This record gives sequence, structure tokens and C-alpha cells, in this order.
Amino acid sequence: MSELILDGSKILWHQERLEQWKRGERIAPITIDMALTQACQYNCVFCYANMQRNKPHKITMPIMKNFLDDCAEVGVKAISLVSDGESTANPIYEDVIVYGKSVGLDMAMATHGNTLTEDVLRKILPGLTYLRFNFSAGTPERYSEIMGVAVEKFYETCENIKTAMRIKKELNLDVTIGMQMVLMPKDGDQIIPLAKLGKELRPDYLVIKHCSDDEEGTLGVDYNKYEELYDLLHEAESYSDDEYLVKAKWSKITSKGIRRYNRCYGTPFHLQMSGTGLVAPCGSFFNEKYKQYHIANITDEGVRFKDIIKSDRYWEVMDFLASDKFDACSMCETLCLQDKTNEVLDAYKKGKHDLKAPDGDLPQHLNFI
Repeated sequence: MSELILDGSKILWHQERLEQWKRGERIAPITIDMALTQACQYNCVFCYANMQRNKPHKITMPIMKNFLDDCAEVGVKAISLVSDGESTANPIYEDVIVYGKSVGLDMAMATHGNTLTEDVLRKILPGLTYLRFNFSAGTPERYSEIMGVAVEKFYETCENIKTAMRIKKELNLDVTIGMQMVLMPKDGDQIIPLAKLGKELRPDYLVIKHCSDDEEGTLGVDYNKYEELYDLLHEAESYSDDEYLVKAKWSKITSKGIRRYNRCYGTPFHLQMSGTGLVAPCGSFFNEKYKQYHIANITDEGVRFKDIIKSDRYWEVMDFLASDKFDACSMCETLCLQDKTNEVLDAYKKGKHDLKAPDGDLPQHLNFI
């Protein structure tokens, strides 16, 4: 099996797009991270999306068909339904996954997973590259506290994970099913219980990641506190076996929340969009107070995504983030989605990396960079 990269960037395997970028061409994103709504049935204490509310618009299936057709036409390779909302709260999500796959896009989804019935899983799993259950505690009571729902949701979602794995094996599907813990330092007591729970549920992996905060520190994440959890994280990884991987995102957990670059080059390769249909470069800038970064909205009449990414406005915003007028260390969230890609591209700009294609096998989930 090729490597499953859970802590890094796959940008170097996309040489054609990198060459276009080096020539200064207006490129299409490789991956788009988006949601189908800003709504969510949960109320997680670590939720970054709550800080990124913007003017509501409804995303419908006709809008998504146009969008997905445009993505396929311009060269987008993958769509991940993650971003700033729970996409299962929009009833079109099943059809979006099926349609996106039918037009040649790699599709993926992250979700609390509580509403994924067996019928739904049988419909969507064949169309997904990966399905990730957001699951940030290992005991029912703490799950309820951290994820802001009734205790019974813990048990229901555990059953859904087991059902997903059963269907995967029954149908011999090439989909990766994982669990993800967003770890705030104060919730370190849940690291080992969750690693043990994953050992019982048997997803393909459990990834334990840092919690991102905004530039004002609204969530109050003390990145220095992660150091106290290193031993627990190493112990959690020891629960891995041949069919179950436990992996901590060490590069970000050990970073103390500090970036090693000032300019943002990654957003044209890995675009983020809001569950309102808003096209903005990344999840740091969805809120109305960041209107200077807002580009367009795919729900507006007559607006097509293929035109948006060719527009002067789109590239005005992208070029600003890559300029000396922008400081990623102080003007956006900590340890963002594009962080690892930014490190690679920044090293190239500084003459420290040649962007050469890696040797060896292609990694899994190649188009989700």
C-alpha cells in the first residue's frame, strides 16, 4: 500500500501545475475545500467556523451541478466537503458526491457522521476517496462536553463507523475511512481513550491534530501546552497495527503555532470556499469583516466558477496574499489548511527548494494536496 500522508503536502507530485505557477500563469486549484452549508447540528468547543460567519446563501443542486461541471472543465482534481459547515445538514450532499464522481472529480467528506445511515453509506462510499469522522473524545461524557451534543450521539456515531467499515469490506471499496481528533491542550485526557476506542471500531486511521485559532486568539489555544502531551501522543501512536494507523500531526503540534514564512502562495493550489457559496482564498477570511478578500459567490445568478478563477478580482486577491503587503504571521489564522504547501513554495521562492518531483510510489489521496 502506498503511503497515507496525514502530516504534510502532496504539492510536489503535481509538477504540471507547479510549472504553470512558476511561469506566472493563472492556474486552477488542484483541491477545493468547501461546505454545502454553514449549518451544523453539533456545537464543538474548538469550532473555527463559528468565527467565520458571512451573509447566508443557499446552495442548491443546480448550483452544484454547474459548479462541479466547471471544476471538471478547468482542471480541478478534487473536492473535499469540509470547510465551515456540516455538509450533511444540506440534503443535496449525497447527490453532490455521486455527481462529482461521475464528472471525474475525486470526492471526499469530513463529518460528525451521526446521520450517516446504512442506506446513505451504501450510496456515498463508492463515490468517495475518503470519509473522515470528526470525533474528538474517547468517552461518552467527554464527547458530549467537547462536541456539544447529547451523550447518545457518541454511541450512535460509533455504530455508524462500524457500519461504514463493514460496507467498505463487503463491497471491496477503495475508500479510506478515518477518525479525526481536534486536540485542544486541555482535552489531553481523551487522547488514550480515543486511541483505544479506534482500536475497537477499526477505522483505517485515527489522526490527532492541533486546534487552529484566529489571529486574535479567540479560542485561547496555548500552543506551548501541547508539549505536555507528547508522551501521551506517542503512546497513542503505539496502538497502531497493520490495519489501524494512529498518527499525530507532529509538525504542527510541535510548531508552537509559529509560521516559518510571511507570504501565502498556497491558496491558488488549495482553495477554500464557504458553505454560503462564498469564494474567498481560505477559511481565515470568510467573515464579513474580511470583505477585502471576498471574490464572488457561486449562488449569484449568472455567476460561474470557471469565470471566477479567470477573473482579475480573483487574481488580485491571490497576488495580494503572495505580496510583501501581506504577513501570514499576523494577518490570518494559525497553522492553516495551506500551511504545509506554503512551506514548500516559500522555500522555493527563497532558493532553498527546487520543487523536484519526489521519487518512489505515488501517495494515497494524491489530489487532496
